[in-house]
Amino acid sequence: MDYKDTLLMPKTKFKMRGGLVNKEPKMQEHWQEIGLYEKKLKLNEGNTPFVLHDGPPYANGNLHMGHALNKIIKDFIIRNKQMQGYYSPYVPGWDTHGLPIEQALTNKGVDRKSMTIEEFRNKCIEFANSQIDIQRDGFKRMGVDGEWDNPYLTYKPEFEASQVRVLKDMVEKGLIYKGKKPIYWSPTSESSLAEAELEYKDKKSPSIYVTFEVTDGKGVVENGVKFVIWTTTPWTIPSNLALAVHKNLNYVQFNYQGEEYIVAEDLLDHFCEEVDFNKEEITRTKEFKGAELDRLVARHPLVDRESLVILGDHVTTEAGTGVVHTAPGHGDDDFKVGQQYGLDVLSPVDDKGVFTAEAGKYEGLFYDDANKVITEDLEEAGALVKLSFYTHSYPHDWRTKKPVIFRATPQWFASIDGVRQDILDALMDTKFQVEWNRKRMYNMIKNRGDWVISRQRVWGVPLPFFYAENGQEIIDVDVIEHIATLFEEHGSNIWFEWDAKDLLPEGFSHEGSPNGEFTKETDIMDVWFDSGSTHRGVLDYRDYLTYPADLYFEGSDQYRGWFNSSLITSVATKGHSPYKELLSHGFVMDGAGKKMSKSLGNVILPTKVMQQMGADIIRLWVMSSDFQEDVRVSDDILKQVSEVYRKIRNTFRFLLGNVNDFNPKEDAVSYDDLFEVDKYMYNRFNKLKTFMLDAYERYDYVTMYQTVQNFINVDLSNFYLDYGKDILYIEKENAPIRRSLQTVLYKILKELNLILAPVLVHTAEEIYEHTPYTDKESVHLEHYPEREETDEALIEKWSKFMSVRDDVYKALEEARNEKVIGKSLDAKVTLTEPTDLNLDDIRGSLAQFFIVSQVEVVDKLEDGKSFDNVTVKVEHADGERCNRCWNYSTAESLVNHDDDICPRCREVVDSL
Repeated sequence: MDYKDTLLMPKTKFKMRGGLVNKEPKMQEHWQEIGLYEKKLKLNEGNTPFVLHDGPPYANGNLHMGHALNKIIKDFIIRNKQMQGYYSPYVPGWDTHGLPIEQALTNKGVDRKSMTIEEFRNKCIEFANSQIDIQRDGFKRMGVDGEWDNPYLTYKPEFEASQVRVLKDMVEKGLIYKGKKPIYWSPTSESSLAEAELEYKDKKSPSIYVTFEVTDGKGVVENGVKFVIWTTTPWTIPSNLALAVHKNLNYVQFNYQGEEYIVAEDLLDHFCEEVDFNKEEITRTKEFKGAELDRLVARHPLVDRESLVILGDHVTTEAGTGVVHTAPGHGDDDFKVGQQYGLDVLSPVDDKGVFTAEAGKYEGLFYDDANKVITEDLEEAGALVKLSFYTHSYPHDWRTKKPVIFRATPQWFASIDGVRQDILDALMDTKFQVEWNRKRMYNMIKNRGDWVISRQRVWGVPLPFFYAENGQEIIDVDVIEHIATLFEEHGSNIWFEWDAKDLLPEGFSHEGSPNGEFTKETDIMDVWFDSGSTHRGVLDYRDYLTYPADLYFEGSDQYRGWFNSSLITSVATKGHSPYKELLSHGFVMDGAGKKMSKSLGNVILPTKVMQQMGADIIRLWVMSSDFQEDVRVSDDILKQVSEVYRKIRNTFRFLLGNVNDFNPKEDAVSYDDLFEVDKYMYNRFNKLKTFMLDAYERYDYVTMYQTVQNFINVDLSNFYLDYGKDILYIEKENAPIRRSLQTVLYKILKELNLILAPVLVHTAEEIYEHTPYTDKESVHLEHYPEREETDEALIEKWSKFMSVRDDVYKALEEARNEKVIGKSLDAKVTLTEPTDLNLDDIRGSLAQFFIVSQVEVVDKLEDGKSFDNVTVKVEHADGERCNRCWNYSTAESLVNHDDDICPRCREVVDSL
């Protein structure tokens, strides 16, 4: 007789090979056909809402692994909430305005000068839509679920109208004004920049020490004495209007080779080293408190103009001389202190960074080229003490990668001072997973200057301001609301298509325009104002969402970007934060921790990974990443993840195969009637379940990844499933020991699959389809299993036994190496009783647990080997081997060869 036919071997159509590349798209098509996203929302309709508000990616360029990390984690979060029963819609969005799209069109050969502004803006919309379609397909292919047919787009009329109304509310509160202040300016983009549009890179700069000779010392300092300043921007010297000192610092006047100089006392030694002054030739002649030097007058070394000595709290002794070159048109601190002293705001540089006529002889020079010329002129004037060069971190335009400058120009500003404390208070009420990020953002807001909201571009939302005939700005809330209504109806292109009089409310008049003539503002709004208004244009606009959102989640660079601008506009207009919680992720690096770039050849594209491995592999990689830090990805890392995926898949395949004849409604064993080993595994799994569900709430996916791996490898593969094979295959179908085991296997199969469903969305669906006796259309229409109490005492008891089992396995391995046995079923094991555990309390066959043929427990074992918990001796098993279960038995029927199978197997076979 062929005993194979009598064994209850695993049966399932769930394949060992994933075939994700082909299966996933078909599965996604099916989900689309049945309206799965809508059904998930309907399932939880009326329940507590949870809204994660999507920060808009820019609608330009191919998706990269950073996009994948971002969107997949959002999908984890939302699916987790949906499976808890929350009403959790997901509305994706795109940021569509700004320079990159303008630049992309130019690179594609679009001649902007040959078309009207409206035509060019329409081209921008076409290009943005093409990019959105590509990116949307990529996100959907990743298994990210959401309202893809109705995303929010910042160029849409309804969004632009909402954005204009945010501006209106800020105008109404007196927070918007036009002024001339130094701002970050990109000569290469010919536009103002927000702080979030800067990146810092090393730059080599000239370092010069320059003297300003006193012409009116007010009886404190003799005329002819020279103040010394230090700067790394020689090109700003023509714009110098003052010298700043700190009122509380001590300043020293000293003689060196017949010349008298003044620097801060604390910086004297540093200054001498920097400019190669021999300290032994230094003679101190006077000392002053900074306050004594207030309003002294010095002569500008290059221009026929005076430089006023002023007091400034920003002056420090960290570097330089303690006397700060002050050009109010080229620095924020310079501007602020200059305003206190009534200084002009001189900024003789145009949009391209070229000196204007105000710069006199330097007119026509590019600012960076002027550094050399100005330094030479200072040397010729006898004012240059020392020239050197040094490399330092300097702000660059994040788009053009070129250095920026501080330049005073007329711009529109949003006042931060007017709402700073309210913003800081809102920040303290916000939940952060990492407290350091709260401090980081708090300091950003605390030290932030007023927000430059105007940009000198055409592809964006126009600033809805007008000018009267006399040049006066018209900032009128009723006019702005009128424009918002027009934008909502016609789109913002009308700003460029219609005349000013047609855009203004009918009958509008202004004292500054006696002839009824008006002009329009030509600047657009900063794109950060666009994205910073999404709480109004999305959360507040769509009545099925909540405002504030429960969570904003983006890359860590958004603390100075979207998180920041959203917080400002929300607090300024609604009095509270737009989010209850902030969470961020790091950047994606290559396997060596280097930034990905085409030149290095280390770029990994998610589309390629999905074509070769499948989306669930990327999703599992995301789960494996400690995303709050920078994360790494490489071909080798993805291969390792694939191996983990295969192990997970094969474990589920084993579970599926071994419950094919199990009906949970008829065959399940109550907890009290479970065999103790099954109770142990039942409790081990419940503990894992609680941990995993809690970890979802902490967004701790990497620990989940490690924990589920450990459970599958150690608890299941290395113990429970290995232990259970003999029972599952050999015993009668309805044997109590087999049904007890299957009860726990089915529980683990179904519930672990539900827990992993937010991560392995496609594989979980496939497992669910092959799981017997499920009753939902999709695994994603299930809710999580209920949490259950854990019997810790039982787990502790069995943990001690598992340590004993480890010792036995070590002994078996040594016996195998010594050729005493081949397979473990060849073995007879003798072991001593462990000190802290009575093996009689372990209910069940020790031979079954150790997967050996015979076990004997003794008080002492002289010829065994001692391990951590017990002493063990391994011998070849007694008796003969059963041809069905392969266990050795000393049963008389087998030993005498009256039968070729053991009594246990004979009973099963005869019952068939």
